[in-house]
Amino acid sequence: MFFRETNPFKSRLPTPAEALPGRSQIVPVPDAHHVFGTPMDSGFEGQETALFGLGCFWGAERKYWEAPGVLSTAVGYSAGLTPNPTYEEVCSGRTGHNEVVRVVFDPGVTSFAEMLRIFWESHDPTQGMAQGNDQGTQYRSGIYVYSDAQRVIARASMEGFQIRLAEAGYGAITTELQDAPEFYFAEEYHQQYLAKNPNGYCGLGGTGVSCPTGI
Repeated sequence: MFFRETNPFKSRLPTPAEALPGRSQIVPVPDAHHVFGTPMDSGFEGQETALFGLGCFWGAERKYWEAPGVLSTAVGYSAGLTPNPTYEEVCSGRTGHNEVVRVVFDPGVTSFAEMLRIFWESHDPTQGMAQGNDQGTQYRSGIYVYSDAQRVIARASMEGFQIRLAEAGYGAITTELQDAPEFYFAEEYHQQYLAKNPNGYCGLGGTGVSCPTGI
């Protein structure tokens, strides 16, 4: 991507003084989801929202729109410093943002625990500031919770999956777990990218370790 060999922000997050200034203008949001036809940013009353970073957000989003009970998905940038960043700025490492997928699901059909199962099984959460061949802080593993209940479930899930990973020979989980920060929509061409470009790049690869929803 950008500054691959010399950019120090590929391996560490910027300080506030180092972060890019960003802008006040928000990125326009498409009216409808390309796969579902549902709204992208409204009409979710009574539903539950989850926010995850698990590598390149193109493949991450597809994992979730294919899951039963999911009503809408969107990709964007979160857990950083720069307001309303562009994709190029995020790739520079100087915004501190992660590439994330926001998932809206029906809790009467599926659960946050099931969303976590998809999260753990869809990537390798032990790789730090990278995912596969994708190197950079924007590819780090992250769970961003919207409630105390989500935090409790996520913590228990992480502890249980760490046991499974260790049994399979993997190291420590590097996933960050924190309250959901502000979510900035990515540019329109990123939204549901792999539905629009079925042969497009997807760098996600799991460990092959299963994560039952009960742990």
